[in-house]
Amino acid sequence: MLKQTKDGLLIHLKIMPNSSRNEIIKSAGGIKIKLTAQPIDGKANKALIEYLSKELKVPKSCMEIIKGYTSKEKTILLKVFDEEKVKFLEDKLFE
Repeated sequence: MLKQTKDGLLIHLKIMPNSSRNEIIKSAGGIKIKLTAQPIDGKANKALIEYLSKELKVPKSCMEIIKGYTSKEKTILLKVFDEEKVKFLEDKLFE
């Protein structure tokens, strides 16, 4: 789920750590992200930010986990305000 706010874009997603490969899975139930990192000492959170930064072409400094730091259900804030970039993200995550 993608929601635009005054602070940027909020993305609600589910993380599946300890997977065989990193990938984004889009479904009717929402966005799931498989990560190879283990959910120990914040490794999966760090891997999530790095992976999303690469896939969505958004700097890591513009991403923040605002909810679910210790949970598989997370809310990420993308500090993105450019309409063209917002459209790219919508297409990338919900195509």
